[in-house]
Amino acid sequence: MFIINLLQRANGNIYAIVLATAPIIGLLIGITIHEFAHAWMANRLGDPTAKNMGRLTLNPFKHLDPTGTIFLLVAGFGWGKPVPYNPSNLKSDADELKVAFSGVVTNLFFALILGIPLRIATLQGVTFDSSFVLMYIKWIVEMNIVLVAFNILPIPPLDGSKLILQSLDIRRRLEYEKIGIVILFALIISGFFGFPILQYYMEIVVRYLGFIVTGIYTSIF
Repeated sequence: MFIINLLQRANGNIYAIVLATAPIIGLLIGITIHEFAHAWMANRLGDPTAKNMGRLTLNPFKHLDPTGTIFLLVAGFGWGKPVPYNPSNLKSDADELKVAFSGVVTNLFFALILGIPLRIATLQGVTFDSSFVLMYIKWIVEMNIVLVAFNILPIPPLDGSKLILQSLDIRRRLEYEKIGIVILFALIISGFFGFPILQYYMEIVVRYLGFIVTGIYTSIF
């Protein structure tokens, strides 16, 4: 609930209120480029399914999933509307993996590029909270890192699950896809009952990816 906490701590302060929009902007950008990358890669590899459905676009409203967005705002992690693709239009399993991981690669690349000023500030000993611009960039970068950390989980329907699904036969693949969403929601909901397994995982991955991008360890929870 870190975005809600940011708004509560703002307490009428215009600076804090504007800063609280940074995670939301980061979320919109991150989900948009993530899903766009899936559509672009699939189309490039010979599958126009997403393009034909209007998903080869940078319009964020074409990619937002209501439930995934709510979880991102409240819990700090979530997902966009899955981009449809037809594996039979792809040439190999490797192409399917390219489509699957194009989203997280794009989020990470975006974070690395946008994080350059943060890295420079770290090298110069400048703290992020000393600059409104640096803090705003920091939040956008962290939201993209959050999307990377969450989507590499090997649980359907997340991108990381493709590594496991490709090693299973059709029957077991369908079974894993069915129980995957149950496992995912169980992990998410367990955090509200005092067993934040997913939050612990996210915290570790985000901290280390954040260090790679900005040069310092950060915490989102």
